[in-house]
Amino acid sequence: MRTRPTLTWEPTGDPLPASTDLTAVVEAVRGGGVAVLSGAGLSTESGIPDYRGEHGSLRRRHTPMTYEEFVGDPQARQRYWARSQLGWRAMTRAVPNTGHRAVTALAEAGHVIGVITQNVDGLHQAAGARDVIELHGSLSRVICLTCGDLSDRAELDRRLREANPEFEADAARHRAARVNPDGDVELPPEAVRAFRVVPCTVCGTGVLKPDVVFFGENVPPERVERCRRLVAGATTLLVLGSSLTVMSGLRFVRQAARSGVPVLIINQGPTRGDRWADQRVERPLGEALTEIVARTRA
Repeated sequence: MRTRPTLTWEPTGDPLPASTDLTAVVEAVRGGGVAVLSGAGLSTESGIPDYRGEHGSLRRRHTPMTYEEFVGDPQARQRYWARSQLGWRAMTRAVPNTGHRAVTALAEAGHVIGVITQNVDGLHQAAGARDVIELHGSLSRVICLTCGDLSDRAELDRRLREANPEFEADAARHRAARVNPDGDVELPPEAVRAFRVVPCTVCGTGVLKPDVVFFGENVPPERVERCRRLVAGATTLLVLGSSLTVMSGLRFVRQAARSGVPVLIINQGPTRGDRWADQRVERPLGEALTEIVARTRA
């Protein structure tokens, strides 16, 4: 059974007072055993917008692709892959920011035992992080929905270029379009109408899909279980840059709270998980995480 996509969330009840003081976070990190749960807010300083922030894609009326739409509508797939041709290349040009590098530094120092990321951009790994669970998958891979073959997104990019030589020139004027967190850009209908989608090279006919969890699609159970084990073994759950709107990430906050694991959140704005949090710090992530690294070394 597919879950219904949750795109927005409105706070109810008394909000958790936000702080700018990082002392509680620093003390928790110094103690070690911290599990990190990161969201799109961590990558905004790398030029990738989030969904729900002040300049988020949902505020620009961007509607993320849903699983049902992708699977059930050939025109939706055509639109997705055309837009993704431009968006994916923009994503590959993004580089880790100070926040990503700080998380890696904390892990190398033995303070962070693992990272669960809701992001599909691969920037944690590009910053050198090792123990990363990609909760929603990665845009760097492609999966065939028929035979299950996994392939490299760069190879698909090559094939799509060959299949659509005229698209490259026609879409050139849209290259400055802003990339969305799910890796596509906004294109007018006339720019995608003639775009050709290619099939799987292994089975010959299968529908190719980015190896990411679309809205309305379930996270693979074995991946969820890995995350649950990480949270169960943590002394603190540190949430970075996530509104926790979707249940796929919120469930780990609720798990931590139920088991008595402190939940600390650094995010610009309230989150759906505030009711289970011990503290929410409202600071830019790069700045906050750089300070945490410096203070844990002092």
